[in-house]
Amino acid sequence: MRALLALALLWPLLVLGQYPAKPLRMVIPFPPGGATDIIGRVVAQKMGEHLGQNVVVDNRPGAGGTIGSELVAKSAPDGYTILVSTNSTHAVAAVLSKPPYDPLRDFTPITLLADSPNILVISPRLGISNVKELIAAAKARPGTLSFASSGNGTIIHLTGEMFKQMAGVDMLHVPYKGTALSIPDLANGRVTILFDNIVSAQPHLRSGTVKALAVTSKARSALMPDLPTMSEAGLAGFDSTAWFALFGPAGLPAEIRTRLHEAAVAALKAPDARERLAAAGAEISGAGGDELTSLMRGDIAKWGRVVKTGNIKAD
Repeated sequence: MRALLALALLWPLLVLGQYPAKPLRMVIPFPPGGATDIIGRVVAQKMGEHLGQNVVVDNRPGAGGTIGSELVAKSAPDGYTILVSTNSTHAVAAVLSKPPYDPLRDFTPITLLADSPNILVISPRLGISNVKELIAAAKARPGTLSFASSGNGTIIHLTGEMFKQMAGVDMLHVPYKGTALSIPDLANGRVTILFDNIVSAQPHLRSGTVKALAVTSKARSALMPDLPTMSEAGLAGFDSTAWFALFGPAGLPAEIRTRLHEAAVAALKAPDARERLAAAGAEISGAGGDELTSLMRGDIAKWGRVVKTGNIKAD
């Protein structure tokens, strides 16, 4: 009897000692090709090398990223299902779309992976050269110009809403399941603008499919130093930065959380990963769960003000 009791007490430690004993699933709640997917895949590969097990990426897009996020929130807290997501799903959604999970209660924050600014991009066909011309065109045609987003309740959506408020214009919101899916319509002029993340926008800028007007962060981006900030372009105080973070479901054992955090930090420190992320415009972090929680709380307050000011409702 004592032997059985001792085994029962030791079993969790034995399981943790063997972790990970099989491949991990990394859920990305957006389609392939977007910023979250690009960052997640780089981190997944390097985490797998550090852990000695494959980390398999599983794209589960839809509902502004909340479908994939809910999947992880409801998964077993055993360290084999993790999530790479953003302030779209873990801040904006909390104040706009009332997701089927609580971002602060239903997840274990593991690591802040990176952050990056968004950039305002348009179709080259519009013949618009700067933000002031865009605002003038929107004011001349109220309600007829449109802005794309990666889904209702995402950071991209709320950045567009903040633009409307600060510029004093009326534009139609057109949600997609991810920014990558909106690019063909943007290029053809079916939608007018997109606040795309600088990570996912790079290949489209290089090909000339879209044209950049401004960066949405407080300071210029080292990746595109000649591109003005929105403040410099005429909207003083405009600031929207996307962040990308690693989460597990609530109740993740501390030992597994630590091991995953260590693997994520090791992934971010890998020279080739740093090079790939920097080239895409991502600023690497590696901050732990406590700092990530503080960041989430601050963003919930910030975007809550945007939602309240604009009386924005979920579609």
